[in-house]
Amino acid sequence: MMYSGLKHLHLSCITLSLALFCLRFYWRKQNSSMLQIKWVKILPHGIDTVLLVSAISMAWIASINPFEQHWLAAKILALFAYIVAGTFAIKRARTARGQNFSFILALLCFVYIIAVAISKQVLPFFHSM
Repeated sequence: MMYSGLKHLHLSCITLSLALFCLRFYWRKQNSSMLQIKWVKILPHGIDTVLLVSAISMAWIASINPFEQHWLAAKILALFAYIVAGTFAIKRARTARGQNFSFILALLCFVYIIAVAISKQVLPFFHSM
């Protein structure tokens, strides 16, 4: 029961996190003053903290070790890439091209994380043709 509740919380936080990321990127592209509002700066960090704590808790309950389960290690590495790309998309990139590239890269990392979570397999970024 505890695991199921954590999983629902985790999935809800994933949805909220992605929605806020996309909204904040839209506001960045529009040069909106919304990005300066206090809740816009704080809420994503709170959601992402709950997201991470729920993930760690589920791994703990299920006795899943990222050093033994390579798919979980791949998700963690992709999460770091998502965070870096996301910070460039919203804050650090100085050109529109850099913002757009970083946003697309962050979304690709997000999709990769979801795909690995569903398949429980380490997936290559590109398949050979």
